[in-house]
Amino acid sequence: MPMNVEEIETYIKEALPDAVVEIQDLAGDGDHYAATVTSSAFTGKSRVQQHQMVYAAFKGQMGNELHALALTTKTP
Repeated sequence: MPMNVEEIETYIKEALPDAVVEIQDLAGDGDHYAATVTSSAFTGKSRVQQHQMVYAAFKGQMGNELHALALTTKTP
């Protein structure tokens, strides 16, 4: 069963409590999302490390319950 927007935001905020999360359903199918995540935890990290931090928040559910997530990460 696909993940909904609220679940995605919850996973991210559990891993990055100060995160500001904006999510869009790209295809309207509940399976393809884009997220912009802003967190001070990204300070000093490469873009790859930032994305890894967000993907790690899903605890192995990427590619399963969450099929596709395009990421944009920022520091405040």
